[in-house]
Amino acid sequence: MLPDADAAITRDGKALILAYDHGIEHGPVDFEPNPETADPERVFDLATHDAVTALAVGKGVAEAYYPSYDDDVSLLAKLNGTSNLWMGEPDSAVNWSVEYAAELGADAIGFTLYGGSNNEVEMAEEFRDAQEAARANDMGVVMWSYPRGQGLKNDTSPDTIAYAARLGLELGADIAKVKYPGSPEAMGEAARMAGPTKVVMSGGSKTDDRAFLETVAGAIDGGAKGLAVGRNVFQRENPEEILGALEAVIFEEASVDEALELTSASAVADD
Repeated sequence: MLPDADAAITRDGKALILAYDHGIEHGPVDFEPNPETADPERVFDLATHDAVTALAVGKGVAEAYYPSYDDDVSLLAKLNGTSNLWMGEPDSAVNWSVEYAAELGADAIGFTLYGGSNNEVEMAEEFRDAQEAARANDMGVVMWSYPRGQGLKNDTSPDTIAYAARLGLELGADIAKVKYPGSPEAMGEAARMAGPTKVVMSGGSKTDDRAFLETVAGAIDGGAKGLAVGRNVFQRENPEEILGALEAVIFEEASVDEALELTSASAVADD
């Protein structure tokens, strides 16, 4: 972890990363709730929203779309990813190099590490190479720190998430993306274990506006420095509304009720 290495993908020390690596990780099923978001251009447009500090995509999407948005979007190159068709022990193929990501204009790299997988050693060594290459290219480093594997019984327990956050620090990530461990207190412990590495919460599967914002607010209250989110934004009928609400909670320290006033859910509740 290097001070200010993540400056290009943060704002006031916080991050709202719009993740759009779902086409490889989950497949077309993730676009069914809002079919227009199967078109990457729609999500690149979303990434120009003031709330978004970076957009995380894979190589092919970056090649095809980022050149048209390089003045308006901070690119986080998601280096590894494996399809949901893979049924083996958790692993993630490295699909592009740091050098090529830098050539495309990426501001930072993202890399998944499955701590606890039988493939952890190989993945950690791949992360080492990517992290050091990112430093050579003045790029920030974000770890998707997801403990997973046949020997792991609970991948969201407070102890497991604290360990995941610590792995981010120990291996040199500037930001560690972890799952929500269930309470602000548990998130606080994860943040404490990460030291100067910023901890951001994974957005997870789509929930209703209030439940989602309450979880985000709890994570921020506990010490998280933001959010890396995909489905809980782009699967909504009006993704811009929830981005405005997230901006209020993460960057403006608004309450959940204040943030909900920015969404149509509030208008329905008032009728």
